[in-house]
Amino acid sequence: MHRFRFPILLSLFFTTLLFSGLGQAGNQAEIDRLLAREDAPFGVVFEIVEGDGDALQWAIPTVNDYVKQLRARFPDIGLAVVSHGSEQFGLMKSEQKDNAQVHKTVQSLVASDVPVHVCGTHASWRGKNASDFPDYVDVAPAGPTEIRNYEAMGYVLIEISKP
Repeated sequence: MHRFRFPILLSLFFTTLLFSGLGQAGNQAEIDRLLAREDAPFGVVFEIVEGDGDALQWAIPTVNDYVKQLRARFPDIGLAVVSHGSEQFGLMKSEQKDNAQVHKTVQSLVASDVPVHVCGTHASWRGKNASDFPDYVDVAPAGPTEIRNYEAMGYVLIEISKP
């Protein structure tokens, strides 16, 4: 019985490697597909959910780049960001100094009508609440629900993966 499991496990391993690489490279491909459309989608919601507390260091600049590309092609497109993994804690007030560039970019996104949401449920699991985040970060009751709400309005979901 065990000899039959190894080929299956090996196949699953290589399939996972293949698709994880495609997912990482796929974000720009998804943006390119949207940019090639004749008409803009109603909106795009960017989902960031990483176990790495420092993930916003690469994720927020990546999202900012995608926002610029989409707004250049479709100036009136709706855009939003939802962060609901460990990385969201990089947006707390106590992290403003250590993550100054991330906070500055998030402020710029919000100022350009791109709301940035974090997950209040995840925050509560660590004893944090809305008062622990700056005013420019919206603490939604639940990040996944916030994403589903955007999708219900017609937003396209793009799950941000590390480049």
